[in-house]
Amino acid sequence: MSSYHLPVMKDECLKFLDVKPDGVYLDCTAGGGGHSSAILEKLSQKGRLVAFDKDQDAITECERRFSGDCRVTLVKSDFKAAPEWLKENNLYGKLDGVIIDLGVSSKQLDDRSRGFSYLGGDDELDMRMDRAQTLTAKQIVNEYDKQEIFEIIKKYGEDKFAANIAKNIEEYRKTRPIETTGQLAEIVDKSIPFAFKKTGGHPAKRTFQALRIAVNGELDNLDTALTELVRSLKVGGNMVVLTFHSLEDRIAKQTFAYLETDCVCDKSVPVCTCGKVSEVKYLTKFEVASEKEKNDNPRSISAKLRAVQKI
Repeated sequence: MSSYHLPVMKDECLKFLDVKPDGVYLDCTAGGGGHSSAILEKLSQKGRLVAFDKDQDAITECERRFSGDCRVTLVKSDFKAAPEWLKENNLYGKLDGVIIDLGVSSKQLDDRSRGFSYLGGDDELDMRMDRAQTLTAKQIVNEYDKQEIFEIIKKYGEDKFAANIAKNIEEYRKTRPIETTGQLAEIVDKSIPFAFKKTGGHPAKRTFQALRIAVNGELDNLDTALTELVRSLKVGGNMVVLTFHSLEDRIAKQTFAYLETDCVCDKSVPVCTCGKVSEVKYLTKFEVASEKEKNDNPRSISAKLRAVQKI
């Protein structure tokens, strides 16, 4: 049995993708293949699915799951490289649908060797989604200066105690390196006043999120990638994006709003000179998981689904 999570908002994703039996679809974040499998169930033997993931474990799982299915092409790469791959393979502008699940997988969190979880104790600080890359969370907390660490935690974790956390990281590493998730979680815990620990979940949650985003460059050029992926669709093709925290959701929201806008000229100018035209229409501004799904699959609690159609 796969140790990957249940696909979040599967029914809603399929509804907005509106899978055509003979269509060509791109799953940008394959994970354990949950959404991919749901798409394949709707495809005929003439249909095609391309699935990207930069985590080799995910690719290996999908190879096992979809072994012998000639409709599936698996690509080990960050989905931000997908537009270039599509151009090289004569598929750019020809897709019927794109789905992107921006959440970290449960398997990555649960695998103690990956170092993602603040509940890990003696697990080595790592947090790489692609273990072929060199940058790790351990490198950031031990080698970046205090200001850089502060900026990462403040920007990507939106933690009001970022300055105190960065200061305490700097103090701790003067005596010994920070090598485990448990060490870092303890430092963060001691950096936050007791009164603020009563709500909002584990005190280290925001810092670990921030480091994970920084290690994997999750938000780097996300707006550009979303734009290019919209343009990889054929007219009438649909894109579905699942986000799990406010930073990535804000980027998706702003990108789609810009693509939906017909003109960006100053309103005082009587005639449009920018030449910008609307590229998408909304299928939904956003949807959230049902209460039943939130109860059955806790990973869906923070999920937001946004969907557009290329026009």
